[in-house]
Amino acid sequence: MLRQGKKGSAEKRAPSRRQWRAQAVATDELMVDARDCSRMAHTKHTMSTDVESRRRRSTESSEPLWDHDLKGRRCNSQCDRLCVAGAYLEIPDTPSPCTSQYFGHYTPKCLSTHRHSLHSRCTDDVWQEASIRTTIRAENEVEAHKLANNYRFGFRKWKSHVTERPIEDRSDVVKELYSELNYIKHHSGSLVTVGNIVYVLLFGWWISLFYFLVSLLMFCTIAGIPYGKLCLELSGYFLWPFGKALQKSSSLVRKCCMKFPHCEAIPEEVDEVKESLEVKESTPLLRSTPAVNTEIPVTMPAPKQTRYWCRLSTYVWLVLGYPLLAVVHSLAIFLSWMMVFTIPVSKMNARTLSIILLMPPEEVKVQTVKKPQGCETRVLLCCYHAFNWYYYKYTVDGINVFAVNLLPLVIITLVIGYVDKDNYFVSSEVKFATAVSSIIPLSYYIGMGIASISAQSNFAVGAVVNATFGSITEMAFYITALLQGHRAGNKCYAEVVKAALTGTLLGCILFIPGICMIIGGCKHREQRFNSRSAGVSSALLFISVGGVFAPTLFSKAYGNFICEGCNNSPGNTTKPFICNNCHYDLSENNRPLFLSHIEPLVYTVSVLLPAAYLIGLIFTLKTHSHIYDIQVSDAHCHVISDHGAVVHWSRTRALVVLILATILMAACADLSTEHIKPIISNSSVSQYFIGVTVLAMVPELPEIVNGIQFALQNNISLSLEVGSCIAVQVCMLQIPLLIMFNAFYDVGFVLIFSDLHLWASIFSVILVNYIFMDGKSDYFQGTALVVVYLILLALYFFAPAPLGC
Repeated sequence: MLRQGKKGSAEKRAPSRRQWRAQAVATDELMVDARDCSRMAHTKHTMSTDVESRRRRSTESSEPLWDHDLKGRRCNSQCDRLCVAGAYLEIPDTPSPCTSQYFGHYTPKCLSTHRHSLHSRCTDDVWQEASIRTTIRAENEVEAHKLANNYRFGFRKWKSHVTERPIEDRSDVVKELYSELNYIKHHSGSLVTVGNIVYVLLFGWWISLFYFLVSLLMFCTIAGIPYGKLCLELSGYFLWPFGKALQKSSSLVRKCCMKFPHCEAIPEEVDEVKESLEVKESTPLLRSTPAVNTEIPVTMPAPKQTRYWCRLSTYVWLVLGYPLLAVVHSLAIFLSWMMVFTIPVSKMNARTLSIILLMPPEEVKVQTVKKPQGCETRVLLCCYHAFNWYYYKYTVDGINVFAVNLLPLVIITLVIGYVDKDNYFVSSEVKFATAVSSIIPLSYYIGMGIASISAQSNFAVGAVVNATFGSITEMAFYITALLQGHRAGNKCYAEVVKAALTGTLLGCILFIPGICMIIGGCKHREQRFNSRSAGVSSALLFISVGGVFAPTLFSKAYGNFICEGCNNSPGNTTKPFICNNCHYDLSENNRPLFLSHIEPLVYTVSVLLPAAYLIGLIFTLKTHSHIYDIQVSDAHCHVISDHGAVVHWSRTRALVVLILATILMAACADLSTEHIKPIISNSSVSQYFIGVTVLAMVPELPEIVNGIQFALQNNISLSLEVGSCIAVQVCMLQIPLLIMFNAFYDVGFVLIFSDLHLWASIFSVILVNYIFMDGKSDYFQGTALVVVYLILLALYFFAPAPLGC
């Protein structure tokens, strides 16, 4: 409600209002009740305002901080939701232990507020504790669950949101991405940009040409002359649409910014008793009210015209002109959408096809855009830029646009793979490339489904879903490859699987942390992470690598070292023997050693590794969960509620997507292993290199992108956990599962690796543990990890073919 106030009366009320403010400050320090956790702050405050408010309150208030904190503890779990106290003082980098901070602590059982104060104890232990404290912000309870799951051991790390975010709370850059191109907005800068020029070269000239040809066709029909004039105008528009607008001549709707000077905003009194208990600060007197956006329809008088569907020209247009332009616009929509960064061109063509071309021609007018003075005018179409780099963030129903665009590749792969079985139209190399590339979007959908179910479920369900579906991508390929090799009687497939396992391990502990450190270090100079949680992951890596390669070390100690052939000239006593293809034989010639000693050792390891994984889960999630010290806050104060939170995927939908993606993943993995034989047989590149690069790292591309995004947000801890989590799951879950599968259905998989796999893995784990010791990272350390990874790839590239290939 707005009330017009005079200047004189407002000045008389000013002294009493200052007294009211002082009383409100004192009351705020003395009264901290449970109601503070059940009210959500809707007004956005800047960080500087919070700092000044806390300083002012700490000097004026006579209450000690510890008393305030004890009173704040009365905010118990009255309802099953998450209450958080806003961080009154936040420092962008490392929080200082000498400042008092209040955090809402997230607990999986009781989503309530427990305020913890960091007193002024400037000691090394307190500094270390403050350095590793992790404060995360969430808009609602579901999103808080997802963020908390990212820090849990054994849970898949996921960056994208699983709930819809209100567009009003997003930045102007993101708002521009989701704009419908139907408003004339204030624009500064030149319209002659590289992206707009590229639009003319790629789209503008041929769209304009087709409009010109259709206009000639409409003029020839006589009855379609009005549409011919429209197409002629649109021909010039689509050649250079920037700075122009398509308006409806019959009515204009303006979104005006109206200011009411010398007005006071007075809240309506709903509950006088409630107002008497709670002191609220209203808008100060004589303060200029903010601009109010109001849509004012301005009706323009229009002459009476024949109804749209009663004209001959309408049917001539719908039969001759519209179908041709529909094909043109559909092609432009598809091409610009697939290019991602030109999605504004796709929106412009879609809006033209669905709205503008179906309107009466006399109602569509092309006008040059003038700078709006305080108003945003709604029009039919208005575009300023055809190219926007930020469209890599664009999502459709929570799915990234790249994953949406790659989904048709899965269908193409299945069609050419199962229809053209004899390779009449498409070669095996192309089928293998498309099958491996199809794993990328399917891996993304599986990750999105896991994150959605885990965020909406309890801890037990989330742990089961992550354990079962978290490794489904890799397991589908490994099992299909082993089955393919068993049917073909070729041991090379088993060696390729071992190379893929080792490549995944090396990539997750060297490449993923290294590239994240480089990108994050270039932006943030130096980043800190929780060295204690990293130490837990490092210890599990030592255990897993030691267990996986224990049978290999045992075989080298007790196995028979044989060679295929040794050459030596008769009577030669000085020159050494020349032997070819020497290796430790455990199958044909030394079967008793394998059956009596090595095979039981392999089964023992396959039981101990999952047990160690389970102990790690209990240690990090139950008994020692304080290591991660997760603090969830909404950054403003008060209550994170799930009221109004709309999830992108419900649990049922996420489960259906998981099942379908798993089935499609198995089909694509089967096609990739079926058509890999020409590559591993005729390729000049070592089969080791193919396994440790293409087959190992392509399924992990979504995880690499997530790790890089975490590093850019100065959250290097999650970037490191992305790789460590996958590496631990490879050794402690995937390899034992393969051993159990081989025990029930013998496919020739023996847990004995080559020397190159052995020493490369051991050296990488030692190097990573050395890097993670100090709890700091920069681009130099990341460069060291990436360089070591590239050196190992060079070793695999020049290595001879493994036995059986």
